[in-house]
Amino acid sequence: MNCYLLEQTIRTCTEEEMEERKDLRYAAVLTTPEWLSERSRFDMGIELEPDAGNIHNTKAEVNYDSLTGTFRIPDREDLRGKDYRFAFALDEKGIVFIDDSGRAERMIDAICRTKRWREPSLERFLYDFLEQIVDGDLALMERYEDELNAIEDGILAAQDQEGMARVNEIRSDVRALLVHYEQIIDMTQELEENENGFFREENLRYIHLFMNLMARRHDSAASLRDHAMQVRDLYNAQLEVRQNKIMTLLTVVTTIFMPLTLIAGWYGMNFRYMPELGWRLGYPVVIAVSAAVVIFCLVFFKKKKWM
Repeated sequence: MNCYLLEQTIRTCTEEEMEERKDLRYAAVLTTPEWLSERSRFDMGIELEPDAGNIHNTKAEVNYDSLTGTFRIPDREDLRGKDYRFAFALDEKGIVFIDDSGRAERMIDAICRTKRWREPSLERFLYDFLEQIVDGDLALMERYEDELNAIEDGILAAQDQEGMARVNEIRSDVRALLVHYEQIIDMTQELEENENGFFREENLRYIHLFMNLMARRHDSAASLRDHAMQVRDLYNAQLEVRQNKIMTLLTVVTTIFMPLTLIAGWYGMNFRYMPELGWRLGYPVVIAVSAAVVIFCLVFFKKKKWM
């Protein structure tokens, strides 16, 4: 079990010091076996038995004298695959994370390295902890935006015909982000209600700040999803244009050869009394007529801008 006191920065402490310092809020990280054996120490009046296999989303639930919930955080390196799952419980004294993945402890360590607080509080800690979940997402979405722009330019230049697989991957990743953000927003709204009065009214501004942050992240992800759909539509439109050009070319070729086919079929009948069969200039005249038909068709199609 790792214990922390929320002072001007997060400070590691012993279990005894955590229990003695009633004037300070605490955070603790336990594995599932540690929680099962030590949960009476935290006096939260709950029988929380987290099972990582049964954690399906990020949520919070209000209990009589505590607030419990779970986190399911997608790995930003593989948004559609690996994720981190852990549970938490909090009251007015502090917050406990039940985590076998080590993710919660790494997030707290990052706060230790980068944050100092003028007015330490549980609410400020929660803001910084939740911010760690979405830290770096803007840079991730900017990379996706750059990829989509490059694919879009390649489609317009008719040079990138293989980019749609990547566009579909980006759409799936962004969809996973949107679902994740929506769950975090729902959880934050539950915290904002402050039904049990665990948070000080003057510190609820930190919850409001995070709600605004998540709204902006959600809007950015929704905009990126729309961009991916526009690139897909552009690809389909360009594909239709290319198909129409091919069909136009085939139609032109077919139209040119239709009168030639008629001439070939007409004079290929070899009836006994066809006067042209005995005409010495018949063959060159047929060649001239065929060439004239081809030239006429080409000029006509060019003038009509059909080719």
